[in-house]
This record gives sequence, C-alpha cells and structure tokens, in this order.
Amino acid sequence: MHPVLETYTPDGFDLWPVGETKPFGWLPLNGELSPTEVGTAMMCIVGCNGIDPDGERSLRPAAALDQFLHGLLTFDHLFAAGGLRVTDRSTGVTFLPGCCDGLEDWRDWHRFVDDGSLLGFGHDPVSPIAERFGDTVRLTVNAEQSDSPVIELCVTELRHLLAGAERDLADFLVLATDWSARHLPVHGAAVTRALARVLDLPARDLPPER
Repeated sequence: MHPVLETYTPDGFDLWPVGETKPFGWLPLNGELSPTEVGTAMMCIVGCNGIDPDGERSLRPAAALDQFLHGLLTFDHLFAAGGLRVTDRSTGVTFLPGCCDGLEDWRDWHRFVDDGSLLGFGHDPVSPIAERFGDTVRLTVNAEQSDSPVIELCVTELRHLLAGAERDLADFLVLATDWSARHLPVHGAAVTRALARVLDLPARDLPPER
C-alpha cells in the first residue's frame, strides 16, 4: 500500500523546478523523493486547489507565485487528487484510487476497518470499492464489472499496511517542509501547515503565523 498523488503534465510551469510527468500518472509519496520530485508533488497539490469550491475565482494576488498558492493558503477545504494504491504482488492486481478519492480522505480507510461499512472511491465507468466480510477485506478494482479483479487480505494485514502508508505520508511531509523552507521562504510555514491539512497529519514544530 502506497499513498499516491495523481500527476499532470506541467505546461510552462516555472515557479520552481519540477520533473516530467504523465497526465493521470501516479507519484508515490514517501521520504525518498528527490527535491525535483517533491517540487512536482507540490505543484500537483497546489494545482488541485487552484479553483474555488463554488467554481468561481476569488480576488487573487497579482504576483504569479502568490496567485498560484492562493487556494492552498486560503480555502477552508483542501484537496489532493490521489489516495492509497494497493498492489498484490502475487497476482499483479493493482487497486487504484478512483475519481471521487483524495489523499485528504485517506483516514477513511481506518474508519472502514473499524466499522466495516462499504467504502467507495469512484463511480461509473470505474468504481473501486472496499468491503469487509468478517476478518477478510475485499478490494474490487471496478465494481461496474462482474469479473473485476480483486485483492483479498485480512484485517490485521490491512491495519499494518495503513501504518506503513501513514509513515510514508509523514516522511513526505518532513521532506516537503524542508523543501518549502528553501523554495518558498516567505510562505514556507503557511504552506507546510496547509500541506499537513491536506495529508491529515500534524505539522512539524513551526513558528506561529504572523
């Protein structure tokens, strides 16, 4: 299980160094990313919050960097396209985040483990779902298909995988905090706090906001 971020192809992006990505690709988040990969992840996360929730653009700063960061630093509800990817190495089946999934909701997996309620991540034409049957968890790649590939694992194993995913997210937050301090010195602390909200993690010790 890995936390992954959906990527897109940067078109003329020059606010900080980023790597080449494929549209609708997946970038695993962990503590081993290069500075360029962290920059790519930050571009994607900030970009997810570039449109106001009501579909309208609010008054934004004139400077390009301030304008790009505006949504991340001001919106009440933040979003990051992605989620938790699960791969069964014995069969090669991969369970991917769906269109209704986001990294900010990754703790829903814990609630699913605890109460057993069906957990859906998308809708037609691709509807990944997680179901619990006693001590067994079934991950269906696409519930719209009767013959969809599935991954089955025990609840104990899923709890272990979730703990590993949380460590990956926490390690990425450490990298992103240091990256923000170097590349966004004026906004570093605010960006880190916002990123911690996106990842639903506590922020590292930071000076109070001014």
